[in-house]
Amino acid sequence: MPSIRDVARQAQVSTATASRALRGLPSVTAQTRARVERAAAELDYVIPFNASSLASGRTNSVGIVVPYVSRWFFGTVIAGAEAVLREAGLDLVVYGVPDAAARARFFDRLPVRRRVDAVLVLSLPLTAAEAEALRALRVPVVLVGSTADGIPSVRIDDLAAAAQAVRHLTGLGHRRIGLLGETDPPPHGFTTPGRRRNGYLRALAEAGIEPEPALEAAGGFTAAAGETAMARLLALPSPPTAVFAMSDEMAFGALKTLRRARVGIPAEVSVIGFDDHELAGALDLTTIAQPVTAQGERAALLLLDQLHDRPPATDVVLGTELVRRGSTGPAPAAR
Repeated sequence: MPSIRDVARQAQVSTATASRALRGLPSVTAQTRARVERAAAELDYVIPFNASSLASGRTNSVGIVVPYVSRWFFGTVIAGAEAVLREAGLDLVVYGVPDAAARARFFDRLPVRRRVDAVLVLSLPLTAAEAEALRALRVPVVLVGSTADGIPSVRIDDLAAAAQAVRHLTGLGHRRIGLLGETDPPPHGFTTPGRRRNGYLRALAEAGIEPEPALEAAGGFTAAAGETAMARLLALPSPPTAVFAMSDEMAFGALKTLRRARVGIPAEVSVIGFDDHELAGALDLTTIAQPVTAQGERAALLLLDQLHDRPPATDVVLGTELVRRGSTGPAPAAR
């Protein structure tokens, strides 16, 4: 394996200069740094992790705390962040906290301490104690999908986006509109389901529609649970003519149930989702598109701003868009 001395010899600089250039330290001219980096690339030289960490105080790693690694939304956010951080020469360390016990263990032990230069937290509403524990690390922290005092965040306006989805249905003449949501209380204390439900209720109130608890079913933000929840709504004496699913994956399950029951879509029941999942177009699902990849990218940029001592934005709210496809249409009476 090539050594730092080989790089220095190739770049025609001292070993100390080569080391400072590769660690990104000051007092090295741009021309010299470029020459050293070119020599390192030609020799396939890799900075030893421990030496780099001890010399610069940096690990060149970012920790991502995520409740569900395997779900589409979280994986897509991670991919967006990873692309930006990789370009900046930073690695990702993923910390999964799939349940309350794992979450409590993480914040009790804080395994990210001294192992990462920054922390990204996905969709976990932090308790006061958890937020304080992260601040005590004295490294940049950014949240995606939630907010906390003094910590920069990237999110969408879930309430407004959900209201737009339901307004689309009321505008088509629907009066009995079902909701596929989350259990109460939601896992991890997630606030997104509550905000989207409030958007649903707001749009119903605007249309003069009295909400009916029987038209709400917990779909667990998965296709399988959405399938079961849609079956419960279909079994009602007076089923809904339209359904708003808080996620596209729940909507996929609802579509499966409706087709299995030979219910016409959208002739008898309209379905609208939320996300614009990569399969939404293939299933002709009307949905609210949120910029999932962009949330990860923007969060990573906020981390980089802090790592480079640039003041980051405190609360970035990205826009959403209604995408009309074939799963929604006029209410049966309006036809």
